[in-house]
Amino acid sequence: MIRSFDGTAPEIAESAYVDESAVVIGDVVLENEASVWPGAVLRGDHGTITLSEGANVQDNATLHEGTEIGSHTTVGHNAIVHAAETEERSMVGMGAIVLDGATVGEEAIVAANSTVTGGTTVPARTLVAGAPAEPVKELTDTDFTAAAERYIENARAYGANSEVIERGTVRPGESLE
Repeated sequence: MIRSFDGTAPEIAESAYVDESAVVIGDVVLENEASVWPGAVLRGDHGTITLSEGANVQDNATLHEGTEIGSHTTVGHNAIVHAAETEERSMVGMGAIVLDGATVGEEAIVAANSTVTGGTTVPARTLVAGAPAEPVKELTDTDFTAAAERYIENARAYGANSEVIERGTVRPGESLE
């Protein structure tokens, strides 16, 4: 669902992908090849939410308030980013939380189920984990950032090759049995 709020409608680049079951409301900007996956919620009612080029927000993740997601960044399944920033090619792991005023540095990774507390800066190319998240190691080879490239390809495929099928609808050659 894509809808306006208080007179402001989302700005969505033609090459961006928004799954039909995602919710994108209000002051939200999706740049080229950004993607928003099933069940994700981007609620721009109290500040702009920006997904930069090639960024992806995976299933059931939530973004709110003034949030900026850097280019080619991945926000994993069930993650929350609230009034925070991620820099280019970073990753917020599944179930992780990034709170108000925090910054996740370039090519940094927030481990799954970790919490980056408000006002914290995660240094570039650093893996952080725990609650509160603390540095675990410096990253020299950030293979995890390749996820953004896979999601750009996935979004192209979903945009070209998927369709919504209503309950009870039978495709040609199929049966309900």
